[in-house]
Amino acid sequence: MSDAIAHPEQVVLVVDFGAQYAQLIARRVRECNVYSEIISHDLSAAEIMAKRPAALVLSGGPKSVHVEGAPRLDPDIFDLGVPILGICYGAQLIAHQLGGTVGRNDRGEYGRTTLARDGDGGQLLGAMPDEWTVWMSHFDAITAAPEGFVDIATSANSPVAVLEHPERRIYGVQHHPEVKHSEYGQDLLRRFLIDLAGCEPTWTMASVIEESVVAIRHQIGENGRAICGLSGGVDSAVAAALVHKAIGHRLTCVYVDTGLMRQGESDQVVETFRRSQGIELIHVRAAERFFEHLVGVTEPETKRRVIGEQFIRAFERAKGGIADAHFLVQGTLYPDVIESGTESAARIKSHHNVGGLPEDLDFSLVEPLRNLFKDEVRSVGAELGLPDDIVWRQPFPGPGLGVRIVGEVTPETVAILQQADAIVRSEIIDAGLDRDVWQYFAILADIRSVGVMGDERTYARPIIIRAVTSDDAMTADWARLPYDLLEKLSNRIINEVDGVNRVAYDITSKPPGTIEWE
Repeated sequence: MSDAIAHPEQVVLVVDFGAQYAQLIARRVRECNVYSEIISHDLSAAEIMAKRPAALVLSGGPKSVHVEGAPRLDPDIFDLGVPILGICYGAQLIAHQLGGTVGRNDRGEYGRTTLARDGDGGQLLGAMPDEWTVWMSHFDAITAAPEGFVDIATSANSPVAVLEHPERRIYGVQHHPEVKHSEYGQDLLRRFLIDLAGCEPTWTMASVIEESVVAIRHQIGENGRAICGLSGGVDSAVAAALVHKAIGHRLTCVYVDTGLMRQGESDQVVETFRRSQGIELIHVRAAERFFEHLVGVTEPETKRRVIGEQFIRAFERAKGGIADAHFLVQGTLYPDVIESGTESAARIKSHHNVGGLPEDLDFSLVEPLRNLFKDEVRSVGAELGLPDDIVWRQPFPGPGLGVRIVGEVTPETVAILQQADAIVRSEIIDAGLDRDVWQYFAILADIRSVGVMGDERTYARPIIIRAVTSDDAMTADWARLPYDLLEKLSNRIINEVDGVNRVAYDITSKPPGTIEWE
C-alpha cells in the first residue's frame, strides 16, 4: 500500500451506509474546497476521532432502520462534538438512534418533490426560499424529531423533512442535496460545511500538489529512486509529472508497449515525455510477450490479472541499470480503489493497478492520485503545466485494448479494434464533441453475424460504439450522439475495417453497466 498520498489536516468524513451516492457526496464536499474521504459505517467513535474529522456526513442507504441487520452508528459518535449532517438514511438514523420516530409510510417519495420551510427555517436552511424542489428517494420517513431537535421543513410525505439540533450541531435532511436535481443542494452543503461546521475552504489543486510533493519526498527519501509505468492515459501521465516535480531526475518513466495500445499512441507517448516533459523514459517493446500470455484467455478477471502481472514483470526487467529503484509510481484513482472493492464496497472489477498486482511485487507503490477523482486529476495536470493533449486525453484503462476485446486477445483482433477505435475518436473530435463526451471508444465483440457486402454473404464480427457523459466515472449516462454522426461512424467502420460487418451503439447507463465492457 502506498503512503505517498496527500492527507490534509482538515478532513470531512463521509460515512457510507451502502448508498449509490456516497462517492457523489464526497465529490460535492470537495467542490466546496473542503477535503473529504469515505469511511465505513462500522468505525467506532474512537476510530473516528483518531482521524480528527472537521465534520461527518452520513450517507443514504438502501435499507430501512427497522430491518434486522440495518447498519448503525456507534452511539458515542453523536457525543463527540463533531458537526454531523445526515442525508436520507443518515437523517433517519439520527432520528432513530437519538429517540425520535421513523415511521413506515403508505407510500414513499421518489424523484422531484417540493420542500417547504417550517417556521424560520432554522440554521441549516439559511436564506433558502419558502419552497423549492429537491430529489427524494425513500420509503420510510421521520415522523417525530428526537428531544431537543426542531423540524424546519416538510414535504407532502415527510412530516420532518429537515431537522436540526443547533447546540449539538447535528442536522438531517430527508432529500439528496448532492444530486443536481435538488435545487440549492450545493448551497445547503456549503452552509453546513463552512458556516455551521467551520471548515476552511482551502483545499485546492495547488494545495493538493504542494501536500503531495511533501508526501512523495517523505516516502521515497532524499536518495531514493522511482520508476513510473506510463499506460498512455492521463492518470499515469499526471502521476509521473507530480512525482517528477517532487524528486526530479530520480524518476525514470517506463513505457511498456504492450501491443494493446490505441493506434499511434506509443509514438505519441514517447515523443511527449522525452521531448516535452524532459523526463527520462525507457521504451519497452513487449507486445510479443503479452500476446503469448493471453493465448486462450477469455475470462475478464483472468485477463486483467494476466495483463497486470506482465506490466509488473516488464517494469522489473526494465530496472536494468537503475537497480536502486525500489518505488513504483502508478496512476491509481479513487474510483479504481472503490470499484476494486473496499471494506464497505463490493468488488465490481479488478483494476490492473489495484487488484491485478502480483503478490511478489518487488516494489513499494507510490500512488499520489489515489484519493482523487478523474476531474480532479485533470485539474492537477493543468496546474502542473501539462499540455492539453495529455490533460484531456481520453480515459484509457491500464490493460488497454485487452479489456475492450470480448474474448481472446490476438494481434489480429487488436488490429481490427485499433482501426475502428481510431475512426470513432477522429469523427467525434471532428464533430466538436470531444469535450462534451466524457469517454468514447470502440469494442470488438466475440460474436459473428451474417451480412451482405458486395452481393456476397459475410459472417463477421460487430463493433460496438461506447460513448458516455459523466462527471467522475462513478456514474455515467450514454451520450446522445447525433444520428448523422452515428451513420458516418457506421459507414466508415464497415467500409474501412476488414473483419467487421455490423456496428451497434451501446445505450446502457452506469449503473447498471460499467463504462468498459470488461
